[in-house]
Amino acid sequence: MTTLLFTHPACLEHDPGRYHPERPERLQVVLDALGDGRFRAMERREAPRAADHHLALCHPIPFVDGLLGAIPPAGRHQLDGDTAVSPGSGEAALRAAGAVVAAVDAVMAGEAATAFCAVRPPGHHAEPAQAMGFCLFNNVAIGALHARAAHGLDRVAVIDFDVHHGNGTQSVFERNASLFYASTHQWPLYPGTGAAEEHGVGNIMNVPLPSGTDGPGYRRAFERLVLPALETFAPELILISAGFDAHAQDPLAGLMLEDDDFAWVTSAIAEVARRHSKGRIVSALEGGYDLDALARSAAAHVGALMAA
Repeated sequence: MTTLLFTHPACLEHDPGRYHPERPERLQVVLDALGDGRFRAMERREAPRAADHHLALCHPIPFVDGLLGAIPPAGRHQLDGDTAVSPGSGEAALRAAGAVVAAVDAVMAGEAATAFCAVRPPGHHAEPAQAMGFCLFNNVAIGALHARAAHGLDRVAVIDFDVHHGNGTQSVFERNASLFYASTHQWPLYPGTGAAEEHGVGNIMNVPLPSGTDGPGYRRAFERLVLPALETFAPELILISAGFDAHAQDPLAGLMLEDDDFAWVTSAIAEVARRHSKGRIVSALEGGYDLDALARSAAAHVGALMAA
């Protein structure tokens, strides 16, 4: 059974500025890498737009309307010091969230065991009523909530290996015991959340790592903390916030992972998925700001999904 790839050209039209780290070239290099012959077996699908009722699972509709209403007809509008929108940002954000919803539907229907959403803007910093940290809508949280609402799942997990803590996802999940969130991230670092003591209602696992943590150190922490907690939760579906900015070459942080570490962590998650989730995994692109490292790491991640 093949891995599905969901993407849309509109995701290249979100332009936060010439020198902004979250630039359209990020997605283009990922798509170029996945155009290699070893990914020929992937089935490519066009990401649909998320509907209001999908977005409303995570974000109040007045926030959704206000955000889409802030999209400028020309130029750019700054939502905060880090987060800007351009004329193409609204469509990109709707397609990014819609990709994860559609991927969940496809995986739950048995059309594939795994799916990767090559989309932007990213999502894991987006709070229910606040866009921040380059993120507009929380794509993965929307997908997780949709899995429960539309498919009746009791236990949905998100694993986030972006170098930054997904404060938005945690804020959506932390009072709902049917949702599990685990994050490995550099500490201290933006956004300043994600302390090990933040447990939610027993459904949050934060693994803060010091700058300089390398692949072996990362793997030990993941095996010791994340995997046992995920096993105990026994998810029926796993979503991944797949950020690749923990790579040693990334300019925005100081973890020291290499390409094969992303393949390893993906395979480790897939082992749990085989035992509890019928192998079902939906992954969505988050961060990663060195273009060469991003392309290689995303390819390693998707290769591991295809082998799962």
